[in-house]
Amino acid sequence: MLEEQIEQWRSYLRNRRAIHTVDIAELEDHLREQIGALSAAGLAPDEAFLVAVKRLGNLDALSREFAREHSDRLWKQLVVPAADTGEPQAAARTDALVAFGLAVAAAVAIKVPALFGMQLDQDAGFYVRNLSLFVLPLLTGYFVWKRRLETRTLPWLATAFVAAGVFANVYPFTPEGNTEILAAIHGPIALWIVVGVAYAGGRGGEVAGRMDFIRFSGELFIYYVLIALGGGVLMGFTAGIFEAIGIDIEPIFESWILPCGAVGGVLVASWLVEAKQSVIENMAPVLARLFTPLFAIVLLVFLGIVLGTGRGLDIEREVLIIFDLLLVVVLGLLLYSISARDPRSPAGAFDWLLVVLVLSALLADAVALWAIAARITEFGFTPNRVAALGMNVILLVNLAWSAVLSIRFLRGRGAFADLERWQTNYLWVYAVWAAIVVITFPPMFRFI
Repeated sequence: MLEEQIEQWRSYLRNRRAIHTVDIAELEDHLREQIGALSAAGLAPDEAFLVAVKRLGNLDALSREFAREHSDRLWKQLVVPAADTGEPQAAARTDALVAFGLAVAAAVAIKVPALFGMQLDQDAGFYVRNLSLFVLPLLTGYFVWKRRLETRTLPWLATAFVAAGVFANVYPFTPEGNTEILAAIHGPIALWIVVGVAYAGGRGGEVAGRMDFIRFSGELFIYYVLIALGGGVLMGFTAGIFEAIGIDIEPIFESWILPCGAVGGVLVASWLVEAKQSVIENMAPVLARLFTPLFAIVLLVFLGIVLGTGRGLDIEREVLIIFDLLLVVVLGLLLYSISARDPRSPAGAFDWLLVVLVLSALLADAVALWAIAARITEFGFTPNRVAALGMNVILLVNLAWSAVLSIRFLRGRGAFADLERWQTNYLWVYAVWAAIVVITFPPMFRFI
């Protein structure tokens, strides 16, 4: 009974995000310490839980909110004091200053190579390979500072970025070659997991910690796109009004505003996600719920046409890339639908829709694999084809087991938490595959 009460309290915090979820584990430790001390003093477990929550509520607004939501429970009267206290303004201001300072540092970092004669238009390969290294180490540093990570973790984080920089710049890539492009694409994927380790703040081994990072990634993407769209509108108006007086400022945009804004915007968007979690946390799941039925319909229609007409998938590279991106989007819809769901809720209509989406994506992935295999058989192995083949196999395994776990849940033979655990554990598979592509593909295919 006690564990059920603690789990309900923890689930509430995780779902409502009254505070940063990375702090939940620490708060739970405090709660359990209080319960242990009270139990040792002679209180029954239920009584110890009520008093411990009351004491924690006196220190943190989160427990007061929790008790207020559960008005039918006795311990509402034990926990709810008269007034709430928010985050100290000084702490919020410091957080903003650090984030914006790091954004400026990222903007400066991307212009440093220009001091050595490297220009965006003339040395595009260098910038493409190293783009993530201008911003992700700083973003990791932001979370190291914010989460107060243990110092023993820092050398491992630094080693990952140093290794990425070595492989990105030591290999003799053919300019604009396939392996250079693959390294530029897969490098940030592998390093994003490093950011996740810092973001989780010591909770990377927990399902909840990894799911929090998934939520953060989705919200960051949404906010970054919104910032980019706003910046694009601003630059358009600025160019227009200066053009009216005969001044062309596009070179300034191309050389300064665009690259500096692109890297700095990542830090700003991350700070917004952290600062406004209670407001924006549902954006990605809401979009997932909106587009899940639409993507399911598209895939079902596509599969129906393939089966009805007997047509095979066009095996041109561009088509396969679009198809793989579609499967990645479907996987994202699955992830964010999972992230917003209460694991304790019974199966509903949307869960059945997710199964339809996963099964249709699984069949579509099988079609893509057949097309890739046909292309390899006809034209031989290339870096792009092998990378596409590997990614599709990884997606196939993920979707196949996700379908099994989803069907088990719908039939009452498994828990929804099993699906959540599978998806969060699978993040490491993507990171390992991305690292393999970056490290082994260039020499394997002679850096072409």
